[in-house]
Amino acid sequence: MVKLTPNLIANSPQFMNPVREWELDLRGNKIPVIENLGCTLDQFDTIDFSDNDIRKLDGFPLLKRLKCLFLNNNRILRISEGIEHSIPSLRELILTNNSIQDLGDIDPLAALRDLTHLSLLKNPVTSHSRYRLYVIHKIPQLRILDFQRIKQKERDEATAIFGGEKGKEVAKDLEKTFVPGRGVVAPGKGAVEKSRQTSADIAAIKKAISEAKSLDEMKRLEMLLSKGQVPGREKKSGTVEEDEPEEMETTTNGRAL
Repeated sequence: MVKLTPNLIANSPQFMNPVREWELDLRGNKIPVIENLGCTLDQFDTIDFSDNDIRKLDGFPLLKRLKCLFLNNNRILRISEGIEHSIPSLRELILTNNSIQDLGDIDPLAALRDLTHLSLLKNPVTSHSRYRLYVIHKIPQLRILDFQRIKQKERDEATAIFGGEKGKEVAKDLEKTFVPGRGVVAPGKGAVEKSRQTSADIAAIKKAISEAKSLDEMKRLEMLLSKGQVPGREKKSGTVEEDEPEEMETTTNGRAL
């Protein structure tokens, strides 16, 4: 374990990333706790905490500038209540390959009013049959969930299930109903639609996401996924829903998704 000290922060890579935003790279340091970020003086748009040992998403000072957080490949179980007061401008949060289990555990993210891009792939919570609809209902400002664009028909179905007083009761009952031992399913494979990807495709996507080692690699991967392509099979054309425009979604910080 390595403590996140001001010295470690000062000596970590700091650079203008490919989308021309200032990034702090704290990747792969075995950091267990987020702390001491006040010494950054709120100078970064993106902070990369990938490949550490963080267990809780908290410990941020007020960072008004921060827009993007990479936290893939950690051990995050909980998200702090009131996190919106520390990182109010956050637009993109990558939590791929962590340990979030219950639907209710994602509730604090709803208060991040600018949050439009979220990945919870390879977290136990995704095995819940209504996971995707619950997240869409709970965080209505999202545009992209698990690298898939949220469709209007999904929003309508989420409202039908979770809207109104009866829906509140349904949501409350589901918030703590994770069943241990259920396997992680493909993103989007729930009550709304069946995945068009094979099990091999899903495995390839998950592997590529968890093993991405740079922003350039993440950018390339997100571009492939936006086109319906599977990593390693770049020449394969993706399919597009008839009721959806054939336009490429982009992240709020300019990367293709």
